[in-house]
Amino acid sequence: MTPSSFRVVSVIGAGAWGTALAHLLATKGFNIRLWAYEPEVVENIQTQRENTWYLPEVVLPNSIQAMNNLSDCLHGTDLIVLAVPSHTMSGMVTRLRPLLKQPLPITIATKGIEEGTLQLMSQVVEGHLPEAWHTWLTVLSGPSFAAEVCRWKPTTILLAGRDFNLVNRLQQVFLTPQFRVYAGHDMIGAQLGGALKNVMAIAAGIVDGLELGANARAALITRGLAEMIRLGRAMGADTSTFYGLSGLGDLVLTSTGTLSRNYQVGLQLAKGIDRTTLSATTRTVAEGITTSRAAMALASQHTVEMPIVQGVYRVLFEGDNPRHIVSDLMSRTAKSEIERTGSGSMHTFTPSNHS
Repeated sequence: MTPSSFRVVSVIGAGAWGTALAHLLATKGFNIRLWAYEPEVVENIQTQRENTWYLPEVVLPNSIQAMNNLSDCLHGTDLIVLAVPSHTMSGMVTRLRPLLKQPLPITIATKGIEEGTLQLMSQVVEGHLPEAWHTWLTVLSGPSFAAEVCRWKPTTILLAGRDFNLVNRLQQVFLTPQFRVYAGHDMIGAQLGGALKNVMAIAAGIVDGLELGANARAALITRGLAEMIRLGRAMGADTSTFYGLSGLGDLVLTSTGTLSRNYQVGLQLAKGIDRTTLSATTRTVAEGITTSRAAMALASQHTVEMPIVQGVYRVLFEGDNPRHIVSDLMSRTAKSEIERTGSGSMHTFTPSNHS
């Protein structure tokens, strides 16, 4: 299957990111079917050519057909892009499975970890599909605010999958002069980076909300990356992935950019607003809230120390004072910055030859 053979693309999920990807692909000439859970969103897009619920002030091309019927959305499609919230992924793939007659490319654009199973999104999808489908899965991750992508601001992102030939073909599908796509193979690292950075963004929002300064934010980002690498290494990810777009790149963006929903959650937590109130006052999903709980469980499962994740979890689910969490982090036992692996050798980073 060549890039030119991708004519119809089904984007499942009409939140900000799903709509932005539909917009991107439509401007490249693809026929886009955009599935939305809310009938109001479908009507809004079809009649006004705008998703005022999740991505306002972005004019959507006529080649985007919004719909609420999954069967119609998938009919004759060449590529499926999954962009639903992580907590709905399992249910969505359960609904999709009877409609999928033969293997075709599926790109997962959702960032998160499923609670309960502690599975990454690709693992959730694999659990509902025959093994023959697994090599057809890819994941899209990296620093990419939806609104900026739609305004043609320069963006770089990672597309990772097991079948590198498929990754290379899909790379050309998504690639534009303003949307640069790098190819990768480390699906575990790409997804862990995309999920865990949301927790770190909440922590960064707390730091800024408490007006602790730029020094503290820089330290938070640096040590947050160390925690991400620690868990990634325990789960079999390629360490170098975390120094790339889906790790450090996405971490920096969401920890410093005011467009980040998770960063905004942190700002509100610093003001004393609790998780329940936050969830009741917004229709968009801040994935870092549920991911903090899943990350805590993964850290325990793999015997990995993640004090920042633990701190965010305590604020969100145990009602701890954000200032107390910061104090606890700063008063931890002094240790070396360079961590050693189980064999006693130092963990080092070798830059890749990609630029």
